[in-house]
Amino acid sequence: MNLLWVKSGALLPADTGGRKRTLAMLREISRAGHRLTFLALKPEGMVILREEMVDDYAEDKIWVDWKEPRRGSINFFWGLLRNFVFSSQPYVLDKYVSAAWRAAIAAQAGKVDLVVCDFLTPAPNFSGLKLPVPAVLFQHNIESQIWKRLADTAGNFINRLYLRGQYQRMKIWEARLSEDFDGVITVSPDDAEFCRSEYALTNVLGDVPTGVDVSVFAAPSLEAGLCVGFLGSMDWMPNVEGVLWFASHVLPQLRKRWPDLRVKVIGRNPTAAVRQLGADDPLIEVTGTVDEVQPHVHECAVMVVPLMAGGGTRIKIFECMAMGVPVVSTTIGAEGLPVQNGHEILIADGENAFADAVARMLEDRPLARSLAQRARNLMEERYSWQAAASRFMELCQATLKS
Repeated sequence: MNLLWVKSGALLPADTGGRKRTLAMLREISRAGHRLTFLALKPEGMVILREEMVDDYAEDKIWVDWKEPRRGSINFFWGLLRNFVFSSQPYVLDKYVSAAWRAAIAAQAGKVDLVVCDFLTPAPNFSGLKLPVPAVLFQHNIESQIWKRLADTAGNFINRLYLRGQYQRMKIWEARLSEDFDGVITVSPDDAEFCRSEYALTNVLGDVPTGVDVSVFAAPSLEAGLCVGFLGSMDWMPNVEGVLWFASHVLPQLRKRWPDLRVKVIGRNPTAAVRQLGADDPLIEVTGTVDEVQPHVHECAVMVVPLMAGGGTRIKIFECMAMGVPVVSTTIGAEGLPVQNGHEILIADGENAFADAVARMLEDRPLARSLAQRARNLMEERYSWQAAASRFMELCQATLKS
């Protein structure tokens, strides 16, 4: 098959869950003999890495120049105000509307068999286009649910009011834009069912599993010290919210039992609030971007996923499992994953229950090791990117036959 793959930005460095999933799947799709054209925005001032230019995930890579206002600048706040007054779309969709991108999509669509819209962010540029071939929306998340959960847990009235408004807009537009595509593919059965039941979509093709390349990871060679870790992009609001909640509500309980308990926050672009955690507490290390994640994760006796918002499936959990480190997560954090509480993972909600689960992992090392081993076995036996890409292409084929 000849595919046009439309995404909002570059794939390297692969330092977010979405980039990791897309990059791994595109490599597998290309290896299977399909031809890929990658079409993405190139923010002003950004230099595409040489590694990206030579990577064989796509035969052709086309970049469309795009100017994004710097966060906190006058243009940024003007864009927020203009969106609030003149647009019914949420700001995170409205800012990606680009006449040049839309024209490029239309021009390239005539050269392929199928167009893939990767994430919802490019979708407004498809609206009203009369493409000569089918187009599929690949939904890594149910975006409206992320905004809803962020609004539900917002700390002050102004933030809650703004987030609630963005949620309402996203719910309307996510359903409306999804209807425009010939097919919708999600990353979990729960997300597929949500699209069918809540959005009444009749074009949901199915879901593809999240994969992990177990071969690049190894189990720890030594017993980890007294350290709890978090892995994830630290400029993504659900991650920031989860880490701050853990530090303020869970960590104090654990420190009563282990005063020297260390915490590692591993992930790119930590916000000022997250960096402040490290400044205020010498036992909290905020790493920022790291060359290799695995050595940092292997320092931790347990990895935590204290998410109260989010969507899709969580690559960070699969990666921690592939690295042989036990995981404690909230229900939302592990939502959509094929894992069982008490078998491959511990799941707990609320600050007291979450603290108890982490303490159990720290105290009962045989339990922690057995959960970690079963989790790694699951990754080895059932979840590969090759399987995910194969399933994705099977679903895409259905649009050509309809």
